[in-house]
Amino acid sequence: MADWTAQTAQAKQWFESLRDQICTEFEAIEREAGSDASFQYTPWQRKEEGNPDPGGGVQGLMKGKVFEKVGVNVSTVKGSFAPEFAASINGASPEHPGFTATGISLVAHMTNPHVPAVHMNTRFLTTQAAWFGGGGDLNPPIPYEEDTEEFHARFRAACMAHNPTYYERFKKWADEYFYIPHRGVHRGVGGIFYDHLECEDEAGFARHFAFTQDVGKAFLDIFPQLVRRRMASDFTPEDKQTQLEWRGRYAEFNLVYDRGTLFGLKTGGNIDAILMSLPPEAVWS
Repeated sequence: MADWTAQTAQAKQWFESLRDQICTEFEAIEREAGSDASFQYTPWQRKEEGNPDPGGGVQGLMKGKVFEKVGVNVSTVKGSFAPEFAASINGASPEHPGFTATGISLVAHMTNPHVPAVHMNTRFLTTQAAWFGGGGDLNPPIPYEEDTEEFHARFRAACMAHNPTYYERFKKWADEYFYIPHRGVHRGVGGIFYDHLECEDEAGFARHFAFTQDVGKAFLDIFPQLVRRRMASDFTPEDKQTQLEWRGRYAEFNLVYDRGTLFGLKTGGNIDAILMSLPPEAVWS
């Protein structure tokens, strides 16, 4: 088994840097709206019996005028999967349950229903294998074709800079993944989702890490533009009701189908950080 310690540290440093850039930008948007809201950071330590260094992370949370609730979490953990869970993870098994994982995870729920909610995460994991995964997807309660097209165009550009097949593959993956079977609807208007970009060697790590960094940069570039475009829009009580009902669907997906939620719960993650993706208010009609 290759030693990916240095690469894990390198990825961790980038995810923390991306977190800082995103949080600074989101706080700037709050200032533009006349709010003094800022992120509150809560460190947490993972616990695993018999593991002297299980890792942990920092939960960043802001509740403001524009961002009703936004969480930006970074964690770096290592340990062993439970045997029954190890069998379901790439490169792991009951005989080889060891893993490391570092990543950033972001979910923003907006006050104004005309501003799209959003999800983004990127991560680097190692077992007997090593790989990158992640993506971003737009979740507007009230969709605007212009916003959808620009969001996709920015991620398409990030993909095309690395592999001409990436965008269509990863868009299709997002469309299939962010779907609520029991409702027969998609969670939002999509984006990209990728996983198992395998790092067979240092060159593979460098290649996939560069792509993953560009995914983060694409998000940081496009989403604040969409927020600023819509955040001062007037909205009606009916618009707010539409948003709250849509949030109910979002919560259903994250609690029933989301792989990240399951991974966090199965690996002893911080419960508050894992469930920060849930909206602050929702209704089921």
